[in-house]
Amino acid sequence: MSLWDRGVRAFLILRVFWRYGLDDIALGSLNSPSWQRRSRYLRLGRDLSAPRGQRLRLALEALGPIFVKFGQVLSTRRDLLPPDLADELALLQDRVPGFDSDLAVRIIERSFGRPLAEIFLTFELVPVASASIAQVHFAEIADKNTGLPIAVAVKVLRPGMAKVIDKDLALMRQMARLLERVSEDGKRLKPLEVVAEFDKYLHNELDLMREAANATQLRRNMANVAAVQIPDIYWDYCRTEVMTMQRMVGVPISQVDVLKQSGVNLPQLARDGVIVFFTQVFRDGFFHADMHPGNLLVDTSPAQFGRFILLDFGIVGSLTRYDKEYLAQNFAAFFNRDYRRVAQLHVESGWAPADTDINDFEGAIRSVCEPYFDKPLREISLGMVLMRLFQTSRRFQVEIQPQLVLLQKTLLNVEGLARQLDPEMDLWATAKPFLTDWMNEQMGSKRLWQDLKIEAPHFARIFPTLPRLVHDYLQQHTTQAAAVHPRIDSGSAQRDLLQQLLLEQRKTQATLHTLIYTLAGFVLGAVAVIALMRFGVMRLFF
Repeated sequence: MSLWDRGVRAFLILRVFWRYGLDDIALGSLNSPSWQRRSRYLRLGRDLSAPRGQRLRLALEALGPIFVKFGQVLSTRRDLLPPDLADELALLQDRVPGFDSDLAVRIIERSFGRPLAEIFLTFELVPVASASIAQVHFAEIADKNTGLPIAVAVKVLRPGMAKVIDKDLALMRQMARLLERVSEDGKRLKPLEVVAEFDKYLHNELDLMREAANATQLRRNMANVAAVQIPDIYWDYCRTEVMTMQRMVGVPISQVDVLKQSGVNLPQLARDGVIVFFTQVFRDGFFHADMHPGNLLVDTSPAQFGRFILLDFGIVGSLTRYDKEYLAQNFAAFFNRDYRRVAQLHVESGWAPADTDINDFEGAIRSVCEPYFDKPLREISLGMVLMRLFQTSRRFQVEIQPQLVLLQKTLLNVEGLARQLDPEMDLWATAKPFLTDWMNEQMGSKRLWQDLKIEAPHFARIFPTLPRLVHDYLQQHTTQAAAVHPRIDSGSAQRDLLQQLLLEQRKTQATLHTLIYTLAGFVLGAVAVIALMRFGVMRLFF
């Protein structure tokens, strides 16, 4: 990017900032009374009566698709943003016109090294959908076995996106550094961290082979879940800039009136949506992290009536066993109102500094969580619980893991969607079976058995070597004894060695007895703990 291009782009950005009063938003966040007095003079001649969140959203839309995408990602960081800004940014939508179809054809032909007619049986030049990163065309391919046509959707990456993204990201980093220097809120929001996170998401979305792999993994995981369909990927027709998948036809989930007219059971659809998400998270630890209405269709065909259709797999989340254990224990402590345990878990995990004042942290958690218990359990939002915990944790310098933020964001999306379809839905009753199984898996017999299976290969290598190790130890001990007393006659030496051997045998037997008793105690203790924890889990959920 030349200095001239960067200067022109910076000027256009500053003009948009001035028009929508983003400077006023930044200065208003300063705690300095002098700066706030100066900001009043800067408002002269400008209409800044609109809410700050609305002005920020309109400014990002005016700056173009990359900034819109940035606002969408920023809206997911509710642990960092004030609620009014997060809510407004969540309204951002990709309203991007499609690019020239001839360009799409050239990208496809370059990617495959063949003319378009040799790749697809038919190809519709007019795109059916267009977003900031790519656009989609309908096409047909030939079945490998029968030669019959298969209806597909071809996703083509916008040309020159890598250069555009790198230019705008460079300017975003400059603005982030400036914001951190001049604003206390800017330091708290960690704009450079957010830009780095956005950079990662964008570059992941630029590799359509990666998105295809995500779709394949989700399809395999959800193969036995009747409530959802995930398009099949045709790998022979995929490249970094082109992805070909099964054509899916359905009604956008936002068109509630159309779904009603089609006879779809909306309360059942809401429950299915929650079940699909919880299955991905709690069973598989791999979930679609962009489940907004634009990526959800409902099949109204007779064969698959009322089933969800998931689209757009550029952003996915994954949870490790450690993440699941952290969440399981936090949820358990939360619903038991054991706020001290919640605080201790953050310190024990290393996410909060070791010198954190547990009493102060406990009080802060109690102040944000206790109001939820004035409501019935069915009205408690698990996504809001996580969000408030993350916001409180940030005050105590806790670094929240990105995968957990993705989980919280997606959970809020799913809950909002479910309550839109069925306002009377009891989210807790729907989630309870999954959470129960999850807790048992994390802290019960299943977890113990899994750990034993993981360690079994290690034990299998050690146990056969124990007799040899004992023999080597005794042999070494005998050799050392003979070296220390070289003048002892052979008979006396043999008697001494025999006595030493008997002594070592008794020691070995005592050691083995200790091991057996320890193992037996461990097994009995584990059984007792599992029984108690199962009783605790039952009490927690029932």
